[in-house]
Amino acid sequence: MTALASALRTLVVAAAAALSVHAGAEPTAPGEFVALRSVDATIIQEMRYTSRHNFLGAPVDGYRQPLCIVTRPAARALHRAQSRLLRQGYSLKVYDCYRPQRAVDHFVRWARDLDDEAMKKEFYPQVDKSRLFADGYIAEKSGHSRGSTVDLTLVKLPALPTRPYVPGEPLVPCFAPQTDRFPDNSVDMGTGFDCFDTLSHTDDSRIQGEQRANRQFLKDTLSAEGFVNLPQEWWHFTFRPEPFPDTFFDFPVVRHQ
Repeated sequence: MTALASALRTLVVAAAAALSVHAGAEPTAPGEFVALRSVDATIIQEMRYTSRHNFLGAPVDGYRQPLCIVTRPAARALHRAQSRLLRQGYSLKVYDCYRPQRAVDHFVRWARDLDDEAMKKEFYPQVDKSRLFADGYIAEKSGHSRGSTVDLTLVKLPALPTRPYVPGEPLVPCFAPQTDRFPDNSVDMGTGFDCFDTLSHTDDSRIQGEQRANRQFLKDTLSAEGFVNLPQEWWHFTFRPEPFPDTFFDFPVVRHQ
């Protein structure tokens, strides 16, 4: 596709979304978006923002179903990566995929409420909440809203079951040893998902041994299929070229017909 054609498509999609909002209709996913399960049903999904086990401690606006939605090229690339991993005895596990703008807005409102620190002990124990914007942990726009970014990890097969999070249970820092953190059936990456700490930086020098090898294994596998890692988050990858590099969508996460 030429650059001009890509730009025209982006303008058409953005105009349609704006018209839908102006008319008061619920925005819907463009045809270029798919449910990941329709492309690869073997990838494990643990969609954290539909649950209360996340840094807000509550389900996030816009996540109506525990469903991974991504652009079709990103889904196909994840399928290719998964095919390679299965042969090596591993599986991908996604925590978050497409993220509506209304969810990002929810993050922003939460970050500005300095009195709400219900999940601090697990997700940001060493960061003052007033620093979340300045330190880059929260922003008013997210690449996830463009549809080609995913948060994910690796699971050694066969996947062990994981227990549900119990609201109000004692919290353990996300950078504690894996045996002490909230149980997750993923390999040890040195921190849990959404850990607001510099230890989450993919190449942090304090992460060594098996943990560092696991991060590199995930990065190498996804890089081979066109994904680029965000250096500040070992779990965050964006497929490129993005079909919608300049469009931030706001349709809800829900299975569409």
